[in-house]
Amino acid sequence: MESTTRQERLLVALLLQSMKGTPLKERVRVLNMAGFSNIEIANLLEIPAHNASQYLYDTRKSKTRKVLKK
Repeated sequence: MESTTRQERLLVALLLQSMKGTPLKERVRVLNMAGFSNIEIANLLEIPAHNASQYLYDTRKSKTRKVLKK
């Protein structure tokens, strides 16, 4: 089980390295799509958990608005 955790950490490190220069909201969204919880995302990005939750809420809300406008 420990090797899986290490592999996951390495993959996250590679993912975050490849996303350098991208906005924080986008990094939060990608990690969420990868299956990480808000708390895990906050820990990985070293931000408060409520910020990660708010970014995801804002993303979902903006998508809903775009659909309603069409």
